[in-house]
Amino acid sequence: MKRMTDPRPTLLLVDDEAINLQVLRHTLQDDYRLLFAKDGYKALELVRADRPELILLDIMMPGLSGYDVCAALKQNPCTSAIPVIFVTALSEVDNETRGLELGAVDYIGKPYHPGIVKARVRTHLSLVQAQELRDTRLQIIQRLGTAAEFKDNETGLHVIRMSHYAQTLALAAGYSRYAADDLLHAAPMHDVGKIGIPDAILQKPGKLTDDEWLIMRQHTVIGAKIIGDHPSGLLHTAQIIALNHHEKWDGSGYPNGLAGEDIPHVARVVALADVFDALTSERPYKRAWSIEDAVGLIRQQCNQHFDPELVGIFLDCLPEILKIRERWADAES
Repeated sequence: MKRMTDPRPTLLLVDDEAINLQVLRHTLQDDYRLLFAKDGYKALELVRADRPELILLDIMMPGLSGYDVCAALKQNPCTSAIPVIFVTALSEVDNETRGLELGAVDYIGKPYHPGIVKARVRTHLSLVQAQELRDTRLQIIQRLGTAAEFKDNETGLHVIRMSHYAQTLALAAGYSRYAADDLLHAAPMHDVGKIGIPDAILQKPGKLTDDEWLIMRQHTVIGAKIIGDHPSGLLHTAQIIALNHHEKWDGSGYPNGLAGEDIPHVARVVALADVFDALTSERPYKRAWSIEDAVGLIRQQCNQHFDPELVGIFLDCLPEILKIRERWADAES
């Protein structure tokens, strides 16, 4: 296990030549905790025992080559995310291509230049840290979305379905893959503000009074406050959705009565995805609508509740949306 007394990132240096390991040690020892292996078998043993953050791996070694070691690491889900940089005297394009195809992130040629080695290691460790931060934020968002589900009659499968519907619509509307993935991961937070709504109102079996409905509407504002202000990225998208997913194209929605293109596009996408799944899902207080009836309502609400352009995209995407619905069907349906 990694020594808790040394907070520095751990690097594994693999080379069958002791002099090469010495050069790398002198280059990196001030900034990193270092592990050393002179063959591929020892390298894999050290990875299993002490999970390094990055591996500098020679290619030409007796027994297991660097290619073999890299392939083994990438085939194991527990080690596949560890970045591998090949350090080698091989300089042919075919050699570099083969290494990158196996999953390596970079190539450093021998003889080593200390400045280049340090720069490449810093770059790839920073990418790892950025991904870890993004993963952590995503996990927080997912857990807050789950917390909201415990307060409501909705199910986790509803959140999954409507999020995938929203991603499908976004891609068809021209979003990049990255932006559509952000929407997929932000959409589960749309109702997080229901955490702040009293159970007596949120779980009331009958119709809400006017005063109760005013309180219920506040879940959009509460959700935006829970998520907080962020200049960009996933949480920024989640806040926009939480605040605006009940706005309507004709201005009759809440909380701010926005209309048309003043409603953020991501919120318009989620509104359509959310309503379709709510209509076609069975709840303790209602039966599921048929697909035909739900689609009919969406057509009827074009230019009223929903963005007319998105309604057209929704209708074009309906076969794919129905596949998502079937894949994530509720157990009782």
